[in-house]
Amino acid sequence: MSNISIKQSPPPADAFRRWTEVQRQASLEETLQGWQEDQDVWIFGYGSLIWRPEFDFTESRLARLEQHHRALCLWSRINRGTPEVPGLVFGLEQGGEGCGGMVFRIPAHKVRETFATVWVREMSTGAYYPKWCECRTEQGAVSALTFIINRDAGSYVSEPHEDELISIVLRAHGIYGSCLDYVMQTAVALRQAGICDARLARLADRLALHQQSVNAVLKT
Repeated sequence: MSNISIKQSPPPADAFRRWTEVQRQASLEETLQGWQEDQDVWIFGYGSLIWRPEFDFTESRLARLEQHHRALCLWSRINRGTPEVPGLVFGLEQGGEGCGGMVFRIPAHKVRETFATVWVREMSTGAYYPKWCECRTEQGAVSALTFIINRDAGSYVSEPHEDELISIVLRAHGIYGSCLDYVMQTAVALRQAGICDARLARLADRLALHQQSVNAVLKT
């Protein structure tokens, strides 16, 4: 295990609050204002939605959202960590040279069902702003639902230094598995899709080297 100290401490465990079903539903309805029930919609994925969308879609495309970037900036106290030992998951930060990802087309008759599922997954604590953003694809621009990090949320953290990230990622484990698996699977999915994220690729390389060292020690 890395002996790097954690400089950016998460908020206390008792500060963690989940949204109620009423709060989630109100957010969902606000997001769907103006949607016509015969219209398909697009969802932009930039993290685990790329490799584990958990909803049906009729089309997927490589896409890019300008003036945003992917960052490990959200403390995870359930999915990839615990209240006592939180992990980090990806959020979409404003600013930067752009974020590569994928957009998924949801048929009109599946929109409400799909959004209800996505809201349980992505909006359990209100850590994101659901927003319709223009995403570029080779087939043309589409307006896609995008989850942008809420910097006022108690679980937000400015992405730590890479050495700190490694320490946090290596120690955290939640109901969906380890934080390490989450980061590595995202890096692999981006590479397989031909999406370039140099910062994440470098982090994944360092994490892989650490695991190789751990495995070598265990074999001796």
